[in-house]
Amino acid sequence: MDCVFCSIAEKKIPSSIVYEDDQVVAFHDIHPEAPVHILIIPKKHIQSLALIAEENKELMAGILYAAANIAKEQGIEENGYRVVTNIGNDGGQTVGHLHFHLLGGRSMKWPPG
Repeated sequence: MDCVFCSIAEKKIPSSIVYEDDQVVAFHDIHPEAPVHILIIPKKHIQSLALIAEENKELMAGILYAAANIAKEQGIEENGYRVVTNIGNDGGQTVGHLHFHLLGGRSMKWPPG
């Protein structure tokens, strides 16, 4: 498997890591869409949210826990932020590895796109 996010999680590709635990890695997006734009990924390769199995419930909770803590560390907790994942082609998923975007530092519009 040739997955850029797996390579980042395995530290084969350098990235600006802001959070890491035994299941999750988070790093700055190289093409930020907001002043704070961090990608949060599971270390385990999962193609997308559409393929989450029951065994991944704890992992998913860990991702959201990481998002809340990163938002606090980045100073965007008080004014608000957005956590989003894209699923499949129509959803805008461009990397075939489950990932969440943590966006903040500016006002977010709705609908997003």
